Amino acid sequence: MTQTAPTATDQPADGRLVGVALPAAGPDGPVDGVALVTIRRPDVLNALSFDLLNALADAFDALDADPACRAIVLTGEGDRAFAAGADIRELGRQTPVSLLVENRFAVWDRIGAVRKPVIAAVRGFALGGGCELALACDLIVAADDARFGQPEITIGVMPGAGGTQRLPRAVGKVRAMELVLTGRPITAADAAVMGLVNRVVPGDAVLAEALGLGAAIAAQPPVAVLAAKEAVKLADELPLSAGLQHERRAFFALFATEDQTEGMAAFAEKRRPEWKGR
Repeated sequence: MTQTAPTATDQPADGRLVGVALPAAGPDGPVDGVALVTIRRPDVLNALSFDLLNALADAFDALDADPACRAIVLTGEGDRAFAAGADIRELGRQTPVSLLVENRFAVWDRIGAVRKPVIAAVRGFALGGGCELALACDLIVAADDARFGQPEITIGVMPGAGGTQRLPRAVGKVRAMELVLTGRPITAADAAVMGLVNRVVPGDAVLAEALGLGAAIAAQPPVAVLAAKEAVKLADELPLSAGLQHERRAFFALFATEDQTEGMAAFAEKRRPEWKGR
């Protein structure tokens, strides 16, 4: 099992690499407030070229700015791979100077900075950069055929897009150390036991499950969702005292929103709230 599949020639960063549907099409019709973003390189197991990553970041930026989008589901085209890793043919041509000067890894910072909740719907391989992409999402729904891993060590390098940082935060240091130093892939069931994924479902149900989770998030007050996601993410970066201070300030700030007034009034009146997103 390798980090990626043999790759095709370089492709331009356009709609052929990343598909976007808003609203997403669910099994029972359009899923209000939920966007579906699809990686489209199934012939090479959705290997992550720099152009594809740029197209993906552009898609995320546009959805982040669109008030009609309240949650995003990210998946890979086909049933063989979410993303089997980096485009090794492209990456193998790089030098320390080209990586520094061209700064193409900065696209990972853009992906990690998405404010709307992002749910990875993973089928098949999520290896190397594909695993790092799933880790950059907020929630992971995995098919029972999914395989996760950081096999970069087996080709003479190491994770370079967050694997050594996000993986230990997800599964703990000793488990992450083993996966990074051996390159051993794990099953979806193992990933669930480790706390890497939220849910494991049959392969043909993974997208519907992820869209349903997105719909549950999209049904919540949008401003509170953004604030809550930011606070949870900061828990990995801040000392407890600073994190608690941030949480309290964000909690207080939400009392200036119309949605807070509406939510508490609806609770008292025993009716469904009507969120305004402000």
